[in-house]
Amino acid sequence: MQIQFFGRLIAFVFICLIASNANSHEIRPSIADLNRVGDNGFEIVIQANVEALIAGIGSEHTDTDEAANAPVYNDLRALSSAQLTARFAEFENRFLSDVVFGFDGERYSTAKVSEEIPDTGDIELARESVIKLSGEIPLEAKSFFWNWPEPYGASVIRVNSGTASDEEGYSAYLSAGQLSEDIALEGGEARPFWDVVWEYLVIGFTHILPKGLDHILFVVGLFLLSTKLGSLLWQVTAFTLAHTVTLALGILGYVSISPAIVEPLIALSIVYVAVENIMTDKLHRWRPVIVFCFGLLHGLGFAGVLQEIGLSSTHFVTGLIAFNVGVELGQLTVIAICFLAVGFWFGSKLWYRRLITTPASIGIAVIASWWVFERVFLGG
Repeated sequence: MQIQFFGRLIAFVFICLIASNANSHEIRPSIADLNRVGDNGFEIVIQANVEALIAGIGSEHTDTDEAANAPVYNDLRALSSAQLTARFAEFENRFLSDVVFGFDGERYSTAKVSEEIPDTGDIELARESVIKLSGEIPLEAKSFFWNWPEPYGASVIRVNSGTASDEEGYSAYLSAGQLSEDIALEGGEARPFWDVVWEYLVIGFTHILPKGLDHILFVVGLFLLSTKLGSLLWQVTAFTLAHTVTLALGILGYVSISPAIVEPLIALSIVYVAVENIMTDKLHRWRPVIVFCFGLLHGLGFAGVLQEIGLSSTHFVTGLIAFNVGVELGQLTVIAICFLAVGFWFGSKLWYRRLITTPASIGIAVIASWWVFERVFLGG
């Protein structure tokens, strides 16, 4: 009966998804590439959401509608390429004063600015523009530093190797306002192993706590049906194996599914787990299989995160493993919080299911059902 219900619900959502739009309200980290031009020139190519920069909305917002300046952002989003270019020209001096970069510890303050802003297109889709900063590298400069302003959100800085070889250069993810280390201009500097591990571990963990409310609710849903560690272990193991597979395949480019499909189905997976918690009082044998299938979906969502921050091929294996470990630590932290909050104290009580499992599952189902509707019909 439950499987039939789930199958019909999946079919309904797939029909609705045919006409759905991708998530338009997310602010992604900006990506800056430092390239050498000729003997002494440089060009920093920045992929960024210009409307968000002008409106002062950083990547800490998972939804632009949550920001105080959301109306400003939406008005800018509707402007034509020429109109937005004119607005950026008014913003240019502030932009140059906000962005800090330089060579050998000295700030560079004479960069020329140009921009490439695409046509408006579908205003429900975020517009990615390109800002270019260019100039001359000081004579005998050995290093470069980068500081993307905190109000602009997170950034990725990549410094291409100055050699003629195929050696890859430097790549790092920086949180909002974080100053980069001094980056060697020549020879493709290899970052310390533990620096890379820690960086991607933190990215994975924070993608769950505090940023991943949908993933948090999914894990809480798994916990609510049974507080026994054995049953939780089976479910978490199935989920881990599944999202590890699609995370790797997604990053390698072997699997690519639009967020317009993945994100609503992730929300639907939360609905299913919550509804099953309400309809049954025991863990059925098919649950780990269903959780495994849902893990495949969540893995594609995780892959989108690493693709956004430009995971370097030099750090591919290290970054992938560290990110996955961070995700697992985040999920285990959620389970530990749930266990300490209610499982340890009340898990064996006769009224646990009636007063905790069922009400909490109803709340999760309602929230996730709204997400399904929002992501399918509202493009949110």
